[in-house]
Amino acid sequence: MSDVQNRESIEVDVVIIGAGPAGLATAIRLKDQAKVANKEINIIVLEKGSEVGAHILSGAVVDPIGLNQLLPNWKELSPPVMTPVIDDRFYLLGPAGGLRIPNIFLPRLMSNHNCYATSLSNVVKWLGSIAESKGVDIYPGFPASEVIYEDDVVKGVVTGDFGISKDGNAKESHMQGMEIRAKYTIFAEGARGHLAKEVIGKFNLDSNSDYQKYGLGIKELWEIPAKYHKPGLVQHTMGWPLDNKTGGGSFMYHFDKNLVSIGFVLHLNYSNPTISPFEEFQKFKTHSLIKDYLRDGKRISYGARVISEGGYQSVPKLTFPGGLLVGCSAGFVNVPRIKGSHNAILSGMIAADEIFKNFISNNEDEEVYGYQEEYSKSSIAKELAKVRNVKPLWSRFGTVIGVMLGGIDMWMRDIGVGLPFTLSHKTSDHESLKSIDQVKKIEYPKPDGIFSFDKLSSVYLSSTNHEEDQPVHLRVANMDLQISSEYKNYGGPSHNYCPAGVYEWILKEGVATLQINAQNCVHCKTCDIKDPNQNIQWKAPEGGGGPNYSNM
Repeated sequence: MSDVQNRESIEVDVVIIGAGPAGLATAIRLKDQAKVANKEINIIVLEKGSEVGAHILSGAVVDPIGLNQLLPNWKELSPPVMTPVIDDRFYLLGPAGGLRIPNIFLPRLMSNHNCYATSLSNVVKWLGSIAESKGVDIYPGFPASEVIYEDDVVKGVVTGDFGISKDGNAKESHMQGMEIRAKYTIFAEGARGHLAKEVIGKFNLDSNSDYQKYGLGIKELWEIPAKYHKPGLVQHTMGWPLDNKTGGGSFMYHFDKNLVSIGFVLHLNYSNPTISPFEEFQKFKTHSLIKDYLRDGKRISYGARVISEGGYQSVPKLTFPGGLLVGCSAGFVNVPRIKGSHNAILSGMIAADEIFKNFISNNEDEEVYGYQEEYSKSSIAKELAKVRNVKPLWSRFGTVIGVMLGGIDMWMRDIGVGLPFTLSHKTSDHESLKSIDQVKKIEYPKPDGIFSFDKLSSVYLSSTNHEEDQPVHLRVANMDLQISSEYKNYGGPSHNYCPAGVYEWILKEGVATLQINAQNCVHCKTCDIKDPNQNIQWKAPEGGGGPNYSNM
């Protein structure tokens, strides 16, 4: 272990954890405000990926409202390819076909017109270059591993050590982590960030909010023949291959030159431990409505990431002494729209404005109270409030009736009325699994190598890499509990829910052991959420490890 007393330390005004849309928007806005006021504000952004955008995964159809406010001239700043949505389709799938829901029947909030199909990882790389041009210091490959607390105030973070072997000893390449101390620490880690999770718990930020809910999003990028490519086509589906009690759906976005983003989101409140989100996605692609577009195409990238789905009632308190939460660390995703990047950008802007007020007024308050107040009045809160009952209705009544009721509620809110109450999420996702003897085991077909594939060939396409000789970053607190409960009671669901083949249950002479292939981890965080005993914790691995997404 490192000698913490001998760590190097630097002091800045603001340190931001995560170079995603929210973190970079915070940095850009704060620098713009400082320039106008002729004030110097030092900002460091720490990013655990090998480069900015390497860990960013999204559909993505981007609502430009965030970019329009952050960078009013963004179209003149050489953004990545942004394909305007011109054909917006929604289907309810069955095994043999699909029923298209006419757009006129969909709530106005569900419309994707005036939005853009793009690669969010490329958008983030572009935002990163803009931030650096304004004087923001961005350090990719430097994960924040610890929070610094002094007298119950967050004073910054410690970056992870490099060159620690599996047995915990320092290697020749060892480099100790550094303390980054700041007046304000911004957590912009995305959904289920490991430090945001810690801070939320320490300061009881969720004491007055509902359970946070999650979905696992799995995505592939395909290059398809020009004759099948429909630039600007956006297609969403629900239904098959999921049963009515299992929530989820798909997306398919045609953009750029012959590129198609195709993905599947499965809500993590499912009950059957033999469900495999990865296999459901592979099965989905064999549907005639999907494979006809992919025919003769080539799969070129793969990835997976959890999405926060709790919505309005699950947003925690956003401020605490020394810092605040922005973007998906706070849970600002609009589930019916499958969109969150615009809210992430807007939240970063609100945070920056309120932090700037404190700097300008020389306010000594360690908590940015104004951020919470401004969020409550923002378009983010108003948008999330409109759809707050969709997810609970879906969970209670199943896909067909629940989504219909949710749609009616959204329609009513469009005209100024709606359900006069807010439905709660009854349980956390890890509590929803049934024991293995209460369910029917799901058998999945073998991959055909044309439309469906196996996990290991998929992980290969994510360019995932971890230094092999390092401590395992997936921590099982009690292995005996994992065997007696996760394996014996639930049938080993970690093998099924992990989309990267990290967890393998090996049975030898009647004895089960859990093998953890940590080098496969794509940092989706599903295990940290879905393990029935909350016995697995995801921690940041050595800097630069994980996926290296391109065009995702």
